[in-house]
Amino acid sequence: MRFEVYSHTADAGVRGVGASPSEAFEGAALATFSLMADLESVEPRLKFHVELSAESLELLLVKWLNELISLSSLNSVIFSRFDVSVEEASGGFHLSAEAWGDKISPNMELREEVKAATFADLKVEKEKEKEKEQWVAQCIVDV
Repeated sequence: MRFEVYSHTADAGVRGVGASPSEAFEGAALATFSLMADLESVEPRLKFHVELSAESLELLLVKWLNELISLSSLNSVIFSRFDVSVEEASGGFHLSAEAWGDKISPNMELREEVKAATFADLKVEKEKEKEKEQWVAQCIVDV
């Protein structure tokens, strides 16, 4: 599983790449929180459970990232580890996940505040790269 942050004129793009939609969603979450803090300094001490459903993978990605951003803000937590399961369900897709992180503290290297995931540059799809198929989950986040 890989993730990256990419340039965008107004905000920042986040992209997760993996062998499955689940791995790609984990990567997109890591990319989002890497904008907020140095994830190497965030111990996975606190665990949160997330359950979401949506009509499409794209909508599910935006809901997933916005739920994490909301949990982060409400609980003063930065997340650094994720275990995501995305499955087809009746009427769309279902996500069940665990997110681990730690309370924001003075010893954390904080960066940008991510306010929301948007529908800009949104895609969740299987791509073929050098004879290898991989899933990509990406969107622009408002910083």
